[in-house]
Amino acid sequence: MTGKTPNDELSPLPCPHKLEDVDLFSPGAPEHWYEAYDILHKEAPVYRIPGEGFEPGTDAFVLTRHEDIASVVRDEERFPVITSAIVRQLVEAGGDPFEIPNMNMMVASMVNLRPNPPLWRSHRQELTDPWVGPGAPRHEPMVTQLANELVDKWIDKGKVEWISEFAMPLPQMVMANVLGWPMSDLHLLKYFGDGCVKAFVYGSKHNCILPDEEVVSQQAVLKEFRDYTADLIAEKRKQPQEDMISFLTEVEYSPLKRKLTDNEINGIVYAMVIGGLETTLYALSEQVQLLIERPGVWDEIKQDRSKLRAFTEEGMRLRSPTQGLSTRITSQEEEFQGVTVPKGSYLHLRWAAANIDPKEWDDPKELKLDRKAGTRHLAFSQGARVCPGATLSRVEQMCAWNVIFDRIGEFRYGENNTFMHQPGIMLGTLALNLEFDPAT
Repeated sequence: MTGKTPNDELSPLPCPHKLEDVDLFSPGAPEHWYEAYDILHKEAPVYRIPGEGFEPGTDAFVLTRHEDIASVVRDEERFPVITSAIVRQLVEAGGDPFEIPNMNMMVASMVNLRPNPPLWRSHRQELTDPWVGPGAPRHEPMVTQLANELVDKWIDKGKVEWISEFAMPLPQMVMANVLGWPMSDLHLLKYFGDGCVKAFVYGSKHNCILPDEEVVSQQAVLKEFRDYTADLIAEKRKQPQEDMISFLTEVEYSPLKRKLTDNEINGIVYAMVIGGLETTLYALSEQVQLLIERPGVWDEIKQDRSKLRAFTEEGMRLRSPTQGLSTRITSQEEEFQGVTVPKGSYLHLRWAAANIDPKEWDDPKELKLDRKAGTRHLAFSQGARVCPGATLSRVEQMCAWNVIFDRIGEFRYGENNTFMHQPGIMLGTLALNLEFDPAT
């Protein structure tokens, strides 16, 4: 198949035509998310999921309007973050969180380093911003070099499997360089990264619940990750280099007036891996499809690179890498779009639906390189909890596409594409065969 046609016949879930058909979370749902969003916007912008709330006897609610989700993510007091609630419980319990069996290293480090909003800001400003936040543009030469190295491997073939040969390895290689992860162990970075996001891919329901047997296998991988990272931290303490882990072994964290422990650094590395591999992969995977499917856009950007930033933002808006997350609960009774949401309810924030909300965007499904204030999309959330690695992801996307536009004439779909997506809550195309002519 060289064109792109609906793949309804390949999905175990039928395409929805009315509200009763909408199912965002069952196997096959990713093939029909955008048809479902149209229905929800028109008929149920606040969609109730009975019995799946945070507290017993409450429900979960899927929010799809931009204004509702933007208000939620900007008010942590009224809409607490689930992990913050867990951290507060751990703080109140006392003791060493790293001694709790099967404790998530990221959450354990949060107990010490960022248990409240002020410390969250300090953690970000002092520990991660220099590497993946405002300091990320310093990685541009490195990202460009890595992108060129990947293109070198297939430029003479006239074809490429885009996911495995470019979109996936690029952010892995970038994160390895940022962290100081040995490039010879790049396969382990993917292995551990897959373990970190396993619930988001194979979990069920709106809050990504893994079956017990999958939890056991995930914990085994995460233990390997923890042990490997501990050895890497020990090496960096002995022989520090110009990388993030070395930096974390030496920096003094001002709120605590001390340096970080190995376990705390381990938790930060976990956070970097869980957030640093997937978003850019999915963004690049969808953006290339948008370029193929929107005649004229390739030539317009190639001739005027100043439009490239607008393209990447529109790409993330139109095809949001993470479609939605159940990250917030209601601390009191609330009302959204005329719907009463009781205290203790789960809020599933459907970023992707908000990003094509017709009440927020003119021609929401059109790719417009001159769209005003295009960065107000919610692909990285907003407010104090905006993704800490958003700047690095944007750097990766911009560098990647500059290299591609320099070296590729134009992409077209190759043969044997199904355009099917992985399960879970992230928009991940499984494979994508492309053909091209090198740039003249």
